[in-house]
Amino acid sequence: MVKVKLLNFEDVLGVERGTSQAVRTVEVEALADTGAINLALPEDVVAALGAPIIRRDRLTLADGRITEFPVAGMLAVEVLGRRVTAEAIVLPLRSRALLGAVQLEMMDLVVVPGSGEVITNPAHPDGPVLPL
Repeated sequence: MVKVKLLNFEDVLGVERGTSQAVRTVEVEALADTGAINLALPEDVVAALGAPIIRRDRLTLADGRITEFPVAGMLAVEVLGRRVTAEAIVLPLRSRALLGAVQLEMMDLVVVPGSGEVITNPAHPDGPVLPL
């Protein structure tokens, strides 16, 4: 589990442009799930952020079922002082938030085997370094 700060990215841009006064923000405890491809959030978190539904995707669940889920965008995702923008799969209420492999990779974060702790990549302590 890892603490994740989520921000409505349109709000962030609005504040930077001077057209908005506030940024809707939510902090959640998310499971760092290297088996999940993307960020996934309960619908109440998405609603609190004011993120619009931008499409529906068909996804394979852990039990092999294929199910369609709404996808919300865009969010800023912050973990351990690193930030990435992302869309989020919208899960039913009371679901566990998931921080997926794409966001972990983009922020150059590592899940420590055994403990499950999320850390910044020791090879890149000053910030993410990604392959091109």
